[in-house]
Amino acid sequence: MEKVSVVCFLSSYLLAVGFALLRLRGKGALHRLLTLGATTAGFVAQTIYLWVRARNADLPPLLVSVHDWLLVLAWVAVLIFLFVSLLDRDLPLGVFVLPVVLILVVASRFLQVEPDAGMAKAELAQASTRGWVMLHTSFLMLGIAGVIGSLVLAAMYLLQHRRLKHKQRMTDGVQLPNLARLERWNRWAVILCVPMLTLGMAAGVLLSTQTGAASVSFGDPVILGSVVGWLVMFCFFAWMLGTKRPAAKQIAMLTVWACSFLLLTIVGLVVITGSGHQVMSV
Repeated sequence: MEKVSVVCFLSSYLLAVGFALLRLRGKGALHRLLTLGATTAGFVAQTIYLWVRARNADLPPLLVSVHDWLLVLAWVAVLIFLFVSLLDRDLPLGVFVLPVVLILVVASRFLQVEPDAGMAKAELAQASTRGWVMLHTSFLMLGIAGVIGSLVLAAMYLLQHRRLKHKQRMTDGVQLPNLARLERWNRWAVILCVPMLTLGMAAGVLLSTQTGAASVSFGDPVILGSVVGWLVMFCFFAWMLGTKRPAAKQIAMLTVWACSFLLLTIVGLVVITGSGHQVMSV
């Protein structure tokens, strides 16, 4: 198990994306099974990888490093994909979810792989500090998972809207939910993810205060980018709740823009600057 590397599950997910795209072109049942098989193989390998690293560091996976934090986020996305795919055989969810998983896994390769000494020190401190660390990282992870879900649902809505507008048929065995259901799910995903992000950031500030660490520097590119991304999401959240009966297509388009901006800003800045540990100190 020690020999399992990122390349193992990255290769599996890459195959799964290929099969998911081929499913849209025909032979839905065969390519669905191949997609699920490749994804399951990657999921098992990723689980082993995270477990081994957590055991060696003697820390929960969310606290080992931002490399592991991104992989846990991808792991959650894959778990949801597999669960939903078993419930709805005709839903081509892999086309929307698996590319995001690939981006997260590839991004994790550019981050610090060694355990974060700062996070380890906080974890070994008093029990109250350990609780704040877990609360902070968990809320951020759930919030960004909700952002990914919102992005996926909005993309599905726009694809379904375009397909119906142009009266296009989908491959046999491949169906998308109706527009009303996608719009409702998208709205609820945004409503849930923004408070999670807010709580995660607030817990990070309180954690910094409790541990006596250096105050949060808004001059840091990653922290500044995270705050700007959160502000964009919060403004969209406030607009959506404050506007009477906004057009469903408008909500979907704004969701794609806001969620994409947040994800690209955080992941992009973390990779470019190489200061991966800062994303868990916001």
